Amino acid sequence: MYDSSDLRKGLKIAIDGEPYIITDFQFSKPGKGQALYKCKLKNMVTGYTVDRTYRSGDKFEPANLNEVHMQYLYRDNEGFHFMNTITYDQVTLTNDQVEEAKIFLLDNMEVDILFFQDTPIDITLPTFVELEVTESAPGVRGDTATGATKPVTLETGHEIQVPLFIKQGEILKIDTRTGEYVERAKK
Repeated sequence: MYDSSDLRKGLKIAIDGEPYIITDFQFSKPGKGQALYKCKLKNMVTGYTVDRTYRSGDKFEPANLNEVHMQYLYRDNEGFHFMNTITYDQVTLTNDQVEEAKIFLLDNMEVDILFFQDTPIDITLPTFVELEVTESAPGVRGDTATGATKPVTLETGHEIQVPLFIKQGEILKIDTRTGEYVERAKK
């Protein structure tokens, strides 16, 4: 059971039996009266967002969610297919459920799938992934001003900005939270 003082961005709570995640959070303490907690909540099943205000002392149930470690298999017309690495059960997530994670998915990648009442609702990628550069324009000689970048295409088809010294065929470490280049992968 959560108290209103436990509310924070990223917390998953149950409201009317549905799982919600707090996407934005503000605390305010008026001169008189109780503290107020203003939250923007996203329904993890439907994707709808709602704004709610809570008072200090309000109680919340944790969302009844189950996270399962799975392996990405392949993509087809039905969606993205994943396999439980322990039971070998397979689940399919739709394009909407995978959202921006699809630009980092590689065959056999290990991910965590979030389930609500045995239904997959969300995917969590590893914080960093290593992807190969498939297309890269050559850096122009003398174009070495600090922070100069160029676009490259990764093996998943996603395009990112990288420093000029990166060449085609190199393996890069990418932060999946921001989608940005971190460094060359260590060999």
